[in-house]
Amino acid sequence: MAVLISSIVSLGLLGLPAQADPLYPTPDPDLFYSAPADLGALQPGDVVRTRKIDTGLYVGTEGWQVAYRSTNSQGNPVMGVTTVLLPAGVKNPPLVSYQALINSLGTQCNPSRSLFNGELQDAVGAMLPIGRGWAISLPDYLGPTAAYGAARLSGMMTLDSVKAVQKVADLGLANSPVAIAGYSGGGMATAWAAALQPTYAPDLKLTAAVAGGIPADMEEMALALGFDPHPGFGLAFAAAMGLEREYPNRLPISDQLNQNGLWFREFTHDACRRFLLFHGAFRSAEQMAASKSLMDSPEARAVLRENSLRYFPGVPAVPTFIWQGRFDTLTFFNPVAEVADRYCKAGAPIDFHPYEIAEHMTTAVAGFADAWNYVEARFRGDPVPTSC
Repeated sequence: MAVLISSIVSLGLLGLPAQADPLYPTPDPDLFYSAPADLGALQPGDVVRTRKIDTGLYVGTEGWQVAYRSTNSQGNPVMGVTTVLLPAGVKNPPLVSYQALINSLGTQCNPSRSLFNGELQDAVGAMLPIGRGWAISLPDYLGPTAAYGAARLSGMMTLDSVKAVQKVADLGLANSPVAIAGYSGGGMATAWAAALQPTYAPDLKLTAAVAGGIPADMEEMALALGFDPHPGFGLAFAAAMGLEREYPNRLPISDQLNQNGLWFREFTHDACRRFLLFHGAFRSAEQMAASKSLMDSPEARAVLRENSLRYFPGVPAVPTFIWQGRFDTLTFFNPVAEVADRYCKAGAPIDFHPYEIAEHMTTAVAGFADAWNYVEARFRGDPVPTSC
């Protein structure tokens, strides 16, 4: 999630009508991922279908996949999928919805696939809750079009995935306490889910939320990045393409690409994180863009703010643990600190932990031990700490 949005700045929006449609990922050929014609007749969080799966290398677990109805950024019904791993022999375990590091554009990069094809970068860390006797659910929170960068969408997909999992009787999780967790892009999905829950899913009871490395102001991230070659350009470009998929009528980014940019769009439209990083390293927006109209579009800025936690007025009701590197140059500290302060002033149960660390993923390692201990304490019913 390091350089999610720089391409929106760098590719620029002139306010012209879109001539190049968004390039969506290749649909998964498995019919399990196909939305039914009557999806709109269901409510958010309703179960579409389920299946038991082989959990492969994840020894000591039983696995299921759950397809469910959710909502996209335009308020339209979309179908989501989440993968549930249950610790073998444990009845009625607590449930953790873990929003993994996806940072990708292809459907095969989603956790329902990447857990088993080697693409999920934090697969080992995601399994830590299993070792504590907890069930874990890993939603494909970027939605059916792999809309990388669409933060509000990811929050709604996360909340609906939990509601759906609790409705599957075979899983035995209907009355389990629920925590949501994630870092970086997964932290963004988690933090948005926590903030949206009181209004989007007021009937869903959450016990804890833990989120770190949160990209809390996507507009600021965009303005901080420019046209120079960048080691993370592949992820920035992917985020621009992902947001165009989610907002095709408001972000006609493909219309601003030159021939090289259109080629790179085709080359990466099904790509996962490692492919994007390798092939995008030290490329630049100047190589891809037909113009340099930096953030000239009020609509572009509006979309970025709509997906920035800093500007969302909602406040979590769930006890929330947030951690952030004070010197993180990828996901900035000040917007997260500002969000935490606003939550405190609103009376939310927030425990905010700054770490004197600059490197983004080092902060993840430093904070997750405390985050899981925070979750365990909430599951025990211990008094809720606050940094306010």
